[in-house]
Amino acid sequence: QVQLVESGGGLVQAGGSLRLSCVASGRTFGRYARGWFRQAPGKEREFVAAINWSSSVTYYADSVKGRFTISRDNVKNTVYLQMNSLKPEDTAVYYCAAAPTTTNRVKTYDYWGQGTQVTVSS
Repeated sequence: QVQLVESGGGLVQAGGSLRLSCVASGRTFGRYARGWFRQAPGKEREFVAAINWSSSVTYYADSVKGRFTISRDNVKNTVYLQMNSLKPEDTAVYYCAAAPTTTNRVKTYDYWGQGTQVTVSS
């Protein structure tokens, strides 16, 4: 059974930092792209960042460029999201996902985690 499990969410003040992790089990995702998405209450799930299998290509949503960094460790089957200079508008449930190609399109991602809550207070 394939599982993606996120961790690292929590409550942080504006301007603070958090590091999210997502460990995969049940199969390896060495050749898969990995992505992070988020969903705030009453809003659609939106793209945050993506990284290709070799870490040579990364994509970011405009809203997080310069503040968030996506990385991965294929040996550990883990993807990370370092979030700095957090803002209240970053508050959402953050989901990790895996896809056969590097993309910002939600529908391309085949595997999803259960999500971790990130709350940024002002």
